[in-house]
Amino acid sequence: MSWIERLPAPPDTPAFIGFILASALAAGCVLAFDFVPIIDHVNLAFHEAGHLIFGLFGELMHWLGGTLAQFVFPIACAVHFLRRAQLLQAAGCVLWALENLRYVAFYLGDARTQALPLVGGGQHDWAYLLGRFGLLEQDQRIAGLLVFLCWSGWIAVCAGVTWWWWQGRRAEIEAAAERRRQAIIEAARERARESSRSEPPGAGPV
Repeated sequence: MSWIERLPAPPDTPAFIGFILASALAAGCVLAFDFVPIIDHVNLAFHEAGHLIFGLFGELMHWLGGTLAQFVFPIACAVHFLRRAQLLQAAGCVLWALENLRYVAFYLGDARTQALPLVGGGQHDWAYLLGRFGLLEQDQRIAGLLVFLCWSGWIAVCAGVTWWWWQGRRAEIEAAAERRRQAIIEAARERARESSRSEPPGAGPV
């Protein structure tokens, strides 16, 4: 059995349309706002928690932990839904993780200018991290790469869900065509049986 056949049943059309519309709306919000309301407030909460949790493993992990935590939670949710064979929900969590890439890019690209207000003040995470690895001058290029990965991944997820839905639609179309074919064959057989019953006994070629 191929891996395609092992996938859960594709979403029905209303669920698929709902996912695509929600994805488009979320993408529009990400494009419209530097800091997306609600979504990035949640991301920020995970970011700050990450500093505390990963900070237990040393100074470097303290500074990196905020960004890591932003991805730990969406990925953990995606894995949870995958284990339950809920691929549409898992895809939504992957989009959440991809939005975090754009959010990180926004923060990372500010490493040299440091124009963004910092929660609680203190040192800029990415100014420290890029400076430590000699990449501070590359902040804009790295941020651009993250934005590219965000949107290319977003398109890939939506394309994958669309392909998955279409596989189900195609199977439905093929099954409906097979049912129609079987109905035509059965109707022809029934007509043949009725014709044979209507012939008088002993009738046949002379």
